[in-house]
Amino acid sequence: MSTNDTLVEISDLHFGYENNPVLKGVTLAIPRGKIVGILGVSGCGKTTLLRHVGGQLRPAQGHVKFDGQVVHELNSNALYAMRRKMGMMFQVSGLFSDLSVFENIAYPMREHTDLPEDVIHDLVLMKLNAVGLRGARDLRTSELSGGMERRVALARAIALDPALIMYDEPFAGLDPISLNTIANLIRRLNDALGLTSIVVTYDVSESLKVADYVYFIHDGVVVAEGNAADMPDSADPFVHQFVHARPDGPVAFQYPHRPYPDELELAGR
Repeated sequence: MSTNDTLVEISDLHFGYENNPVLKGVTLAIPRGKIVGILGVSGCGKTTLLRHVGGQLRPAQGHVKFDGQVVHELNSNALYAMRRKMGMMFQVSGLFSDLSVFENIAYPMREHTDLPEDVIHDLVLMKLNAVGLRGARDLRTSELSGGMERRVALARAIALDPALIMYDEPFAGLDPISLNTIANLIRRLNDALGLTSIVVTYDVSESLKVADYVYFIHDGVVVAEGNAADMPDSADPFVHQFVHARPDGPVAFQYPHRPYPDELELAGR
């Protein structure tokens, strides 16, 4: 892809927490207008990768570029301006518990724009209508089901019409109906609004349905990539194990340990 076709470029990204390396040279590209899935087992660094895209973390090596700008080189003002072009649907929704559904969606509009209240009112209703919750505008977050809460979080993520939306485990903990609803909304909103989306998840079936392209991360690097539709038939050992939920493969079930007989002998002494 050319530079103009790429919204997010991640190059040789390294990062660790103290003595625990998490990202060990991740390189990938997010094309404009597409939904890209980033898949991997829990703890492989998917959320850490999103935090680099949003500028919350600074890489030890390599860089992340958003719309041609190196994220970690931006000063505070430029970073905040860049973040206004991003929407985020957090893993636990991240809604304000003391605000109504309406006020949650209105909050970023009031913080980041000078729009009059009547315009904000109409925009909030528009966003809620897009996720099917216009009638729930006066509810408190404590009155929402898990699926409704995710839809409100999605409405807030698109509140400022961002260029990029990042979804951190959007399908986790949802019943099948809510899960399918969220997946369809991600696809529909991306196409209707001309967005670019990054979906970070370990949910294989839904991510392969909704994404155009997928990357698989394991042990801190990209181990496979390709069109989402081609992944179920992939011969790559990691992809095959992950997509088909096989117990044996590159991802070991057992945490590294001493040989079992040695452990038993030590216990018997």
